[in-house]
Amino acid sequence: MTRNEVPELSASIQIAAPVEEVWQLVSDVTRMPEWSPQVQSVRLRSGFDEVSLGAEFTNRNSLGGGLDWTTHATITAYDAPREVAFRVEENWVTWRFALSPTDDGTLLVQHREAPDGISDLSQQLTDGFMGGTEQFSDTMRAGMAETLERIKSAAEFH
Repeated sequence: MTRNEVPELSASIQIAAPVEEVWQLVSDVTRMPEWSPQVQSVRLRSGFDEVSLGAEFTNRNSLGGGLDWTTHATITAYDAPREVAFRVEENWVTWRFALSPTDDGTLLVQHREAPDGISDLSQQLTDGFMGGTEQFSDTMRAGMAETLERIKSAAEFH
């Protein structure tokens, strides 16, 4: 693994709710603070009134202990009710939610993809403040599992 490569991460969960209901939860990125333990706030950027392909937004993230940061992202895929993805400007990472109907409801898969690696700045911050790539990837895996559980809970018990 070269300095700027990070592993792709993926987590999935079976949800006992129709795809359309799960889509309503995951397709609106402004609701991400309800799901992700890391995301504190999401706000559409000036000039964007709705979540759709090409929409830009700002995230405020936190890992606790005073480690807070802001990122900017763009919706790169918006295919109702199957997929929503966004690419983070600062680190080049794409986050993707893919939904598939199943006999029991919906299979929801969350991916963290970094086909171009991550930016030098992101690598420096990961090494300097987040315990390095391996530790931060473990933190991201745990966060993804928690995110999916929260979405499942909201979809099944609304």
